[in-house]
Amino acid sequence: MTMRPQPRFPEPDTQPFWDATKEKKLMYQTCDDCPEVIFYPRAHCTQCGSLNNTWNQSKGLGTVYTFSVVMQSRHPAFKDIGPYAVAYVDLDEGFRIMTNVVNVKNPIEDIKIGMKVKLSWLDQGEGEISLPMFEPA
Repeated sequence: MTMRPQPRFPEPDTQPFWDATKEKKLMYQTCDDCPEVIFYPRAHCTQCGSLNNTWNQSKGLGTVYTFSVVMQSRHPAFKDIGPYAVAYVDLDEGFRIMTNVVNVKNPIEDIKIGMKVKLSWLDQGEGEISLPMFEPA
C-alpha cells in the first residue's frame, strides 16, 4: 500500500490532532471563552480570537453535507483504488471535516447528501498516523 500524503511534522497547531489519530481518536477544539467549536485545529478561536481552548474527542457520528466522486487519480496513493468519494461531513459536535466516505460498493449510487455516517480509520503503517474516514452508519 502506498501511503497517502502526510503532514510535515513538527506541526504546531495540528500536532495534537495527528498524535491522537495514532490511537484512533478524532479530536476537535472548543473555546474556553465563548461557545465556539474550532475545527480544523489551530492555536486561536476563530470567533473571539482567544488562545484558551480545550481538546475534545468526537463520537464520530455525522451527516454527509456534500460529496464528489473522483473517477481517476494519477497520484500513486490513489491510482489503484478506483472511484472514491471526497466528502464534507458535519459531525454531531458541530464541526465539518473533509474526508472520504468508504466501505460502499459504488460511491456514485451508494452515497447521498444527508446520509448518516460513522467514523472509520485508514491506517498508514505501524506507528504512523491514521486517517479519519467515514462509512454508512
